[in-house]
This record gives sequence, structure tokens and C-alpha cells, in this order.
Amino acid sequence: MDNKVAIIVKAQPGDSTDQLIKKFKKLVLSDQLLAQLKEREFYKKPALKKKEKMSELKRRRKHNERKYGSDR
Repeated sequence: MDNKVAIIVKAQPGDSTDQLIKKFKKLVLSDQLLAQLKEREFYKKPALKKKEKMSELKRRRKHNERKYGSDR
């Protein structure tokens, strides 16, 4: 997630400012820029990152077991 590329929206002939704003928002969402900013807003201790990662894995595993049935 270390994107250092600026998001640039070029105006086409006949584009209104509303259309340019929509294009910009779409690019920001597709690049997950807001999620990255939110994630980096506050410092997280390594132990907390690990705990969150483990809980996310448990949540996904539980979801997959419900959806596809258990592998056992």
C-alpha cells in the first residue's frame, strides 16, 4: 500500500466540475487511499496489529465454514 503516485483527473472537453469530482472520488475509492489514511491515522502497537490480524483470520475462517461447510 505504499503508493506514491498522485491521483490526477484530466478534464475532457465538455466535462463539468461535478463530473470531475465524481471521477476523482472513484479513483480515490479504487486506490483505497481513504482506507490507508484511516489505518495510518494513529499508531498501532505490533501486538495490537497481530491481534487484529488473528481476529480477522478467525472471522474469515468462520464465514468460510458457514458458506462452504467445514473441511473436517
